[in-house]
Order: sequence, then structure tokens, then C-alpha cells
Amino acid sequence: MRSVQTTPPRRALAAREWVVTGLAAGLVLAALTVPSSLEELGVPVLLRLPVELLVLLAVVLALPPRLARARTAVALTGGVVLGLVAVFRLLDIGFVAALNRPFDPLIDWRYAGSLVELVRDAFGGLLGTTLLVVSGLVVVAVLALVPMAVVRLCRVAAGNRRPAAAVVGVLSLGWLSLAVLDVRGPAGPVASSATAGYVEAQVARVPGQLRDRREFLVAARDDPLRDVPAGELFAGLRGKDVLVVFVESYGRLALEDPELAPGVTSVLAAGDRRLERAGFASRSAYLTSPTFGALSWLAHATLQSGLWIDSQPRYDVLVTSPRLTLTSLFGRAGWRTVAAVPANNRDWPQGEFYGFDQVYDSRNIGYEGPRFGYPTMPDQYTLDAVHRLELAPTARRPVMAEVDLITSHAPWSRTPRLVDQAAVGDGSVFEGMPEQLPSEADIWPDRDRIRQAYGHAVEYSLRAFVRFLTTYGDDDLVVVLLGDHQPATVVSGPDAGHEVPVSVLARDPAVLDRIAGWDWDRGLRPGPDAPVWPMDAFRDRFVAAYSAGGENGAASGAGR
Repeated sequence: MRSVQTTPPRRALAAREWVVTGLAAGLVLAALTVPSSLEELGVPVLLRLPVELLVLLAVVLALPPRLARARTAVALTGGVVLGLVAVFRLLDIGFVAALNRPFDPLIDWRYAGSLVELVRDAFGGLLGTTLLVVSGLVVVAVLALVPMAVVRLCRVAAGNRRPAAAVVGVLSLGWLSLAVLDVRGPAGPVASSATAGYVEAQVARVPGQLRDRREFLVAARDDPLRDVPAGELFAGLRGKDVLVVFVESYGRLALEDPELAPGVTSVLAAGDRRLERAGFASRSAYLTSPTFGALSWLAHATLQSGLWIDSQPRYDVLVTSPRLTLTSLFGRAGWRTVAAVPANNRDWPQGEFYGFDQVYDSRNIGYEGPRFGYPTMPDQYTLDAVHRLELAPTARRPVMAEVDLITSHAPWSRTPRLVDQAAVGDGSVFEGMPEQLPSEADIWPDRDRIRQAYGHAVEYSLRAFVRFLTTYGDDDLVVVLLGDHQPATVVSGPDAGHEVPVSVLARDPAVLDRIAGWDWDRGLRPGPDAPVWPMDAFRDRFVAAYSAGGENGAASGAGR
């Protein structure tokens, strides 16, 4: 008996084709209506009629059948563009959640390497790699499937020209009616042109970006401090060590949020009492950071250069310019200049721009203890090492150092416990501690836990700083303590500003007398009405106050 080869019934094949076409239509609709934030995700966002799909189908249907290749090229081009836009808008969701701003296709691709390192360091090797692989697969899937879906829809429409043309015509009239009547659904106007508006906005930004680059290069070269004689620089700080200490993610939120502020402000109050007993006084205010939630190096560059560095292109121009930094100005005046950057695990070429005589990173600062998630070492060790390596020796020049405290960096897991300062040593005293502390898996399923962990990390960094200062501080030490930016949106929410606390601390009353004209608040905690300066104003005002003739805040030009 001969075998009979069976084939699926024609109806089943047709049904399968229509199912695939329906899935393609759903994918295209989803790509055209991707929201820009997590709060907008959901079914309501799909209840919109995107004009871009109607225009594309109209163009395809207008092409005669003999131009099948042109039709495919049009469909494929539209699909590739839509796939890219969908990826960019998915990135918007992540950027809004972390940085409180959307993804910038012209700039933010430069942060890819830093983002990969951050995820790996913050979430560990296996989990971090898994997150990166999954994210990469999602991007590849979108870039591959969206063009395929667009090509399929256009092919089906071309193969059913009359009914497709009728449907497109009816939907176009519907779109016009909805637009004229401004009919709105839960996700905004039902007659949507969001994708076209997004593309138009990105293209329109290009001339502005090029103009900004040219204007910024001129500003970077025109430095008002270039001709200040070395003998006049920092005359009011002669013989003193000066530390600029950045506390990661230490934002105004930490001092004013009803849930976070009680813990952080109590640490500051206790710190004020301890510092007062040790002979220190302080003055505090707020600075407006150029960045939010991440990209700390933009804030560091802004404070150091006196220029507003709010993007990677500006940073790249800055570090190849002759602009003077606080560090290079101190170096010109005779100080030894140092950076302690414990997060770095490789060479930092941009360090040459700042003018550091010595850069300490995770490889050469002498730490022999365990890693605490993203932070390579506890802040207590970083501060202790700066004292041991730079401040403790007696036969030396005065030191100016930028010190980065990174325990309060996201994801705020495994925050260390303080140990006796005399026991810090090479850090081996911390062995076994990370395993006893809450991990990312313990914290990140719950937003309340994330916020609590952030507050706890900031409290630790501030305690470590106060203990360092009360242990090693003397009459010849001056400290500028400040945050680099607010924490990510998952902690701060969508409406937080860009302000960060800043304090100047010293034992010598003459140091604070020179900034009396700044009207900063007493103590480590600036009040709600404390002055607010843009961060780029600090360099020039600080130099003017402490250089020859700068008593009583002679500098001017910073607003509140």
C-alpha cells in the first residue's frame, strides 16, 4: 500500500497566516506606542491610532505592483527606523528611572562601556552578566523582529490592495476626526504621531548640539584665572592641606525626604557635636549638580573646571582643553595634588587634564580586604589610606586631594560596618563582613527597601567621614564635603531637583572668616533657605575667597 502524504487543510494554513499577520500588526503597534516611562506601561498605551503606520501603508499601496522591490525597500527602511526608535524609547524608560531624563541618542551611546562595568560591578559577575545578556537579546530581537513585522504587513497589504486601501482610507479619516476633536485616552491623544515627533525632535537637535560644541570650546579656552599669579593663589590657605571629598549620590533628598531625613540628619547633628568638641566648625549650602542619578564624573568636572559639564561631549571637549582646574591651580600654587578614586580599576587618562601628581585607585591604594558589591572598598578605608599615604608624613608639601567616597553608590547593598579606626590597616579587618550584609537580592525586589538601603549607605559614609576628621584632623586641615548628584529616580522619585549639600570645614577660624560673605548656614546641615549656587560657580568663588585680597567672600557672580 502506498503511503499517503497529508498536508494541513487550506483553512488551517490561512488561519496560521492571519495569526502571524496579527502578531506582526501587534508588534508594530507596540513599537509605535512604546511609552517613555515605567508608569505608562500597560494595555492603555496600545489604545492609540499611530499615523506613521497609515502613512507607510499608503505609500506602499501607491506603488504599482511592478515595483515590488521598491515596496520591499520602503517597508524595510521604515521597519529599521521603527526598530531603532523602539530601542531608543525602551532606553528612555531606563534612563528616566535612573537619571530622571530620557535617553539621548546623540550622546548617551558613549556611556555604554561605563554602563556595562556598572552592572557587572553592582550586581556581581553571574547576575550582572545575565542582565546584560538579556538586555542585549531584547535589543537584537527588537531590531530584527520589528523590520520583519513591517515588511510582512506591507506585503499582505500589497497582496490585498483594494480591501487594504479601503481600511487605510477609513482609518485615516478616523485619525483626522480624532485629531480634530482631540480625543484622549488613558495614555494621551488617541490620534498618535508620537514616533514622527520623536524622530523630528532628534533630528532637530543636531544643529544645536554642533553649535553647543563650538561655543563650549570657546568657553573652555577663555579662562579668567589663567593669568592669576601663582603667588596670589590660595594665599589664605598657605600651609594647609585641602581635601575635596565627594559623597556618592548625597543629594538634597537625603536631608528633606520624610522617610530618609530623620536618619541622615541625626547623623549630621551627632557629627556636628563631635566635630565641635574636636575644634572644627563648618558652613553649608547647596550646589546644583549638572547630572542626576549617575555620571558622577560630570559633577566632578563641573566643580573642578568652573564650567557646566552636563554631557559627555562637553566632558570630552573639556579634558582636551587648556582649562585650569582647582587641582591644577593648587598645583601651580605649590601644593602636591592627589586623587583617590577607589572605583577605578584601570588607568585613567583624563586624570592628566586635572593635573594630579598622584592618582590612587583600587589597584595601588593598598587595599587587601574584600569587595562590597559595586564599592571596591569601604569609605572608611579610603579615607584612612589617604591619611596614611599623604597626610601622615611630615616632610612634605601641603596636599590638595580629591577623595571619592563610593559606598553610597547604587545598588546600596552590603553597606559596611564601621570598625575601630586604629584597626583599619590594609583592610583585611573587613574579611567576612560582606557575606553578613544584605545583598542586591535582599534589597531590590522592594522599592521601600531600596530607599532604606540608600539612606543607610549615606549615613555610613557621613559617619566614616566624621570619624576620619575627628581622628586625624588638625589646625592645618580644610575640607570641602559635598554630594555629586541626587540618587536615582527609584529613590528620589520623578520630581526631585538637582541640588546637593556642600560644606566647608576647618579648625582655623580664619578659614571660615574668609567665606563669611557667602552667608552659608552653620553646621553640616544646610537649612531649607540656605543659598543655592550652580556647581560651576564654586571654582571661581573658592579661588577668589582664598586668594590674595579675597577675605570676606570677595568673589561675586553666584546666584542663590
